[in-house]
Amino acid sequence: MADVRAVDAAVTRAHREEWARVVAFLTHRFGSLDLAEEMAAEAFATAVERWRSDGIPPNPGAWITTTANRRAIDRLRREGRRDAKYREALMLDDDSPPEPVGAVDDDRLRLIFTCCHPALAMEARVALTLRMVGGLTVPEIARAFLVQQTTMGQRISRAKTKIRDAGIPFRVPDSEDLPARLDGVLTVLYLIFNEGYLASGGDSDPIRRDLTAEAIRLTALLRGLLPENGEVTGLLALMLLTEARATARVSASGELVRLDEQDRGAWDRGMIADGIALVRQRLDAVSRGEATPGRYQILAAISAVHVSVPDARDVDWSQIVALYDQLATIDPNPIVRLNRAIAVAELDGPDVALALVDQLEGALRDYHAYHATRADLLRRLARSAEAPAAYDRAVELATNSAELAHLTRRRDQLRG
Repeated sequence: MADVRAVDAAVTRAHREEWARVVAFLTHRFGSLDLAEEMAAEAFATAVERWRSDGIPPNPGAWITTTANRRAIDRLRREGRRDAKYREALMLDDDSPPEPVGAVDDDRLRLIFTCCHPALAMEARVALTLRMVGGLTVPEIARAFLVQQTTMGQRISRAKTKIRDAGIPFRVPDSEDLPARLDGVLTVLYLIFNEGYLASGGDSDPIRRDLTAEAIRLTALLRGLLPENGEVTGLLALMLLTEARATARVSASGELVRLDEQDRGAWDRGMIADGIALVRQRLDAVSRGEATPGRYQILAAISAVHVSVPDARDVDWSQIVALYDQLATIDPNPIVRLNRAIAVAELDGPDVALALVDQLEGALRDYHAYHATRADLLRRLARSAEAPAAYDRAVELATNSAELAHLTRRRDQLRG
């Protein structure tokens, strides 16, 4: 009889490390996300019972994959399925576990691209990726995005149905389509991370480190499958450098702490070192002429400039503005221009920055960060008659509880 705590820890570790591999293998073999998900879940549940009585196997991942495969074949035989995909799968029935590398790793990449297919709505891509690749349960995903469990379950079910009915292929896109499709995958992962970084629900924790950790884990998985892709590496670096500051981002009273006011001694230096190492790796590739930096690589470089100095007063704002200029050439959206203006305020003064911000009113009038930035610049310019109204609009649009607390305090200070 194995130690219960040791078994539970082994199952938890195997679930974290092997879930995507098992689901991807089963999906490839049987052609059904539903069957793959159900059989993988059954195999992990069986592991809890069997490992307590029989001991933890030498290769937990292979044990779970083999168990899930056998259960899937038994299910198909009971149901008497006769279509070609299932006949092919039944012919492959054997007791030897699949290889832990090669085709199985390719299957995980196929699974990621399938879950993030552009034919699915973005909210469906996010939910399906967290369930099928991340292994989060439906209740966990529902809590993360503040929706009812039944609603989230239906969302995931509809996504799987659409994949089946639309004949969305379980494959990696060809070289011509890969850049655009990969960008879609990275968008999903970054959206998951950002929801954890600054949770949108007013009733939730202001920072959801479970989501940021999951986004980092999934991005690290993707980088392991595509190690030479600069944007995958850039996104992972950006996430690490951002998450390193998590413990300093909210005060004891629940208020958001601005980057320049954070306790840098509370930052995770190991995570920062890992992130900076990835940034340097990409910079070396660019300097050798092997690559052109994309959006996530530039954002990671900006973050690296911020966290590389011991004091906020030492930040090289000219370098940050130059990086935003580079980013604007490939991603000329108004939020990039807003963030550039924030950097310009430190380099050239709040008056210059305010003129740049005011140019964005039409595009960002319903974006809380636009009004928060404008309010802060007006405050710094001692335009106390105008700043409170800008804070009012920012408070009206913001949804994060810590951000609301920060904006409300700043506004109330001006009004005395």
